[in-house]
Order: sequence, then C-alpha cells, then structure tokens
Amino acid sequence: MPRSAKQLTREPIGIVYLGGTFGSYGQPLASLAPDTFLPILQNILAAHFASYPNHADAPVPWQILPNAVVKDSSQLTPMDIAAVYGLLIHARIDGIRRFVILTGTDTLAYLAALLAEAFAESDTCVVVTGAMQPLLDTQVLTDYVVNPDSDACQNLFDACQLACHGEAGVRVCFAGEHWPAQTVQKIHSHDLMAFVGHHRAGYPANSFSKKISPRQRALWLEDKIAQLATVCQRMAVAKIVTVYAVPMAADAWQGYFAALIQQAPDGLILLGFGAGNFLQSPEIANALKQLKAQGCLVVASTQCPYGGADSTYAAGAWLAECGVLSSGRLTVAAIYARLLWLTAQYDTPSRRRQRWRHCMKDTHSVA
Repeated sequence: MPRSAKQLTREPIGIVYLGGTFGSYGQPLASLAPDTFLPILQNILAAHFASYPNHADAPVPWQILPNAVVKDSSQLTPMDIAAVYGLLIHARIDGIRRFVILTGTDTLAYLAALLAEAFAESDTCVVVTGAMQPLLDTQVLTDYVVNPDSDACQNLFDACQLACHGEAGVRVCFAGEHWPAQTVQKIHSHDLMAFVGHHRAGYPANSFSKKISPRQRALWLEDKIAQLATVCQRMAVAKIVTVYAVPMAADAWQGYFAALIQQAPDGLILLGFGAGNFLQSPEIANALKQLKAQGCLVVASTQCPYGGADSTYAAGAWLAECGVLSSGRLTVAAIYARLLWLTAQYDTPSRRRQRWRHCMKDTHSVA
C-alpha cells in the first residue's frame, strides 16, 4: 500500500488488541498476557510510525487503548462484541475517529460486519486485521523475537497505513488487500490469504462519509451515547442461532425446530441448499410461523460461499409465506451482524423487521 506525506493525515489512531493468533506464543500456542505482549506491540508500532514521511515534524499520534477483551476469537460472545463497541464509542467521545483492531481470524468477519452496522452514517474509520501466523517466533523460547515468516507485521502495518488515510468506513485489511467489512468471509483455515471480499457494497458501506458537518457528528455521537447502555445490554443477551440444512426427514426437523422454539431466539439464520432451498413440510412451515410470532427474525441464506439466496425459487416463495426474510447476497457474517445489531438497536420485532427490509433495498454484496 503506497503512502506519502500528502496522503497521510495526522489525526489520532486508537489501536485495539483483542487477542487471537496475532499475539499467541509458545508450544502449544496460547495468548500472551497483555502486560507481556502490549509492550512488544508498542515498540513495533513506534518503529513503524517513526518511518512515516515527515515524522519528525508532524508525527501521527497513536495509542493502544486499554481493553479487557483479550481472548481466542472463537470464544468471542455478543457480550464481548458489546464491550468492543462501547470501547470505540468512548474513544470517539475522547476525540479519536480512526481505529485499528487486531483480533483473531475465526470471528474477524463477524466483528467487522457488526462494527460496520453500528457505525453506519458516521465518519468513523475502522480497520480490522489479524494474522494467520503469530507475530512472535514460537520456536524461540528464550526471548520474544518477531517471526520473519509471519503475516502479522505486514497486516498490522498495512492496517495502520489504511487508517492513516482516514477514509470513513469499516474495512478488513488482510494479505495486502482490503474490503468493506460486510463483504468479507473467511475461506481458508490455514493459508495466509484466508479472506475474500469485494468493493461492490451497498449499505452500510455507502452510508459512511468524511463530509459530515461538526453538527451532524455531534448529533450522531449524542444519539449513540444516549443509547449506549441499552444497546450494549440488549446485545450482550441476544440469541442469534443458525440451522444448517442437511438431508433429513421432516419429522426429525420437526423435533429440531421444536427445540429452537423453546429457546426463543432473537434471530435465526437458515443456511439452505443452493440458492436457499430448504425441506418443505407443513410442520416446518408451522414452526417458522411460530418463531415469527415469538418475535424471531428468520432469515434465509445459503451454504454456498458465493451467489447468495434467491427468493424466486419455489422454496424461497414458501419460506417468504412463512415470514422468512431474504438475505440477498449478504455473507453469513454480515447476516449475523445485522441481526445482532437490529436486536440491540430496536426494541420491538416489528421495527427490526421493518429496518431489515429497508436495509436490504440498499444492499449489494456479491463475491
């Protein structure tokens, strides 16, 4: 990623470290305690920012923000996501608009997509990254040495440079590329090029703007502050679940959905076959209608990584009759994020459903 003195802005950057492979060390791998890892990260970042043009005359201000959520990202919960959201809102109160978030790759796309929903219609700049290999050499146990074969440093530096440009929006930066957060999905469990995305994105990516007036910025922030406690509380207890379609008899599915009804989830993602096809039966239809009556937003998607769901098929039509919402071409991570944010943001299922449909009119997400 090219950088020049003209392109870079000198606004403060908040660095948030959430754990994951990036800061893991030892055999077997485990996350280093923040007290041990953060000074190492601090030194690496200091050397990186010192290499920027005109650093001596106009250094880029940055800081690592205190954060209690440091864990393997596979252990991330809605409560943790709420804590990260609250951290960024408080940093915005302190005048920080640009952020770099370091997290584990397992749930990176989910976290990034949620932040895109949460910071929509603002001038906030968030760059989310991580690593497929630890920053530190795990073969050297006598000292903490940067692993020359790791992707961690380059991903970190690329993310910082992208944040320095200050473009509003939430992006994932990985393996030399970057994309709007809502388009990103993890497609490889080990390769350094683990993520894909694209730039043909509608809402929320197209709602961000650097041209927001000071008055608009103040009103946006005032609204977020006023709702912060309620939003975080709802998000922490939200239940978004998935059903992954496999060839199974209708009576077996009936028992499965009966158990789901007992859980009373806030959102349900149906991962169907092909373009979103799911086994059709009166029992399943009744279960879906009952879930809707409970206030659950049921969304139809697909197990396929590309192409999305298509409601024009007969299967899509009967699902729509049961109150199931279409996800279009949103990724699974983006669907989860939108359901979680709507559950946190709006107090009634009808408002959440209305907002889902409104957002889907302005969503284009093809990979």
